Amino acid sequence: MRPTSTTLARLVLTASLLVGGALAAEEIGAVSTVFKFLSPDHRIVVEAFDDPDIEGITCYLSRADAGGFKSLVGLDEDPSDAAVNCKQVGPVRVLGDIGDGDQVFRKRTSLIFKAVQVVRFYDEKRRVFVYLSYSDRLIEGSPKNSVSAVPVSAWLGQEPDLSALAE
Repeated sequence: MRPTSTTLARLVLTASLLVGGALAAEEIGAVSTVFKFLSPDHRIVVEAFDDPDIEGITCYLSRADAGGFKSLVGLDEDPSDAAVNCKQVGPVRVLGDIGDGDQVFRKRTSLIFKAVQVVRFYDEKRRVFVYLSYSDRLIEGSPKNSVSAVPVSAWLGQEPDLSALAE
């Protein structure tokens, strides 16, 4: 029995939902970069997300969002341009075991094959969390990247809780 086009479409949709779920991000704002008359404009979107493993650190990601008719049905691929800037916004507390290169954010930028993501590293010598944003595809990624460093310091007299790093 040959699969129907409806069955194939359902499989593609299911796979894309499983592969590409973004960790919670909040859109802060957007600017239009190219006007499209009857379809969505090309934009630069600014989103904020909290590090899921470290309280007190929020990251801001700006990324290109392709408009046009293809974007209405999810067939357009966003450019690989993205920048990240992370800040300490409260007392820092590591919630559990974290590793270098842990993914803290991921968002699909095409129907299935491409995503922008942010990973975290810890520079123990300098007590700094480093966040790297980049774009990847199923087969190959892009060398375009952005980095942000968050030095860990006391917040209103409260020392950071890094005890989970020692475990």
